[in-house]
Amino acid sequence: MNNSQQRGTTERSQVRMAELIATGRKLFADTSYDALSMDDIAKHAGVAKGLIYYYFKSKRGYYLAIVEDSVAELVARAGGDADLPDAERVRRTIDGYLHYAEHHRAAYRTIVTGGVGSDAEVLAIRDAVREELVATIAEGAYGHRALPPVARLALVGWLSSVEGITLEWIGGPGGIEVEAQPDRAEIGALLVRQLRATLTVIGEFVPECPAPPATEGPFGQRDDLAPVTGSP
Repeated sequence: MNNSQQRGTTERSQVRMAELIATGRKLFADTSYDALSMDDIAKHAGVAKGLIYYYFKSKRGYYLAIVEDSVAELVARAGGDADLPDAERVRRTIDGYLHYAEHHRAAYRTIVTGGVGSDAEVLAIRDAVREELVATIAEGAYGHRALPPVARLALVGWLSSVEGITLEWIGGPGGIEVEAQPDRAEIGALLVRQLRATLTVIGEFVPECPAPPATEGPFGQRDDLAPVTGSP
């Protein structure tokens, strides 16, 4: 097989894997991991079960590939608009994060709660997402991704509250009733206000990480109550 044929084979394989992952994301959005068999998955995908094993080795391997794909989309959406001013980028990051959770509820729950049982690999993927999001917020707030320990702990604590609020917001056992659910803009404004308070506390404990001025962009007293801008 020449180089051109190898590239063609690789490209076709990548397309087929992407198609299978897209199918899996739809299936696992509505059905639990344990409730779906490989026969079910193959039937919905319109392929032989052996093809899924060929590309992903096992049901768990297939599931992990779906989680990783979901994570990549979440991070890309949350960390987009890199050319915006730092403060507005923070605002867009929060809105992108909420947009993903709102439109990919099952995938978001999987990422945040660790997936199937206590799966170490899914938990590792989740932790990598948290680190990237904390670094993105730090870059928007301070202009750099590295943080002193106390500042990092404070932002991790804020992100933990973001996860809890978002899980409650998108619904589930004990979650907010649909008719009482705030819209994304209101939740975004709430989280921005909480972030501003967290940055203020960080500045008190870590002088080298001063809080952005209250009049700057989304950290302003009035502006953080305005609707969050971003993708519809």
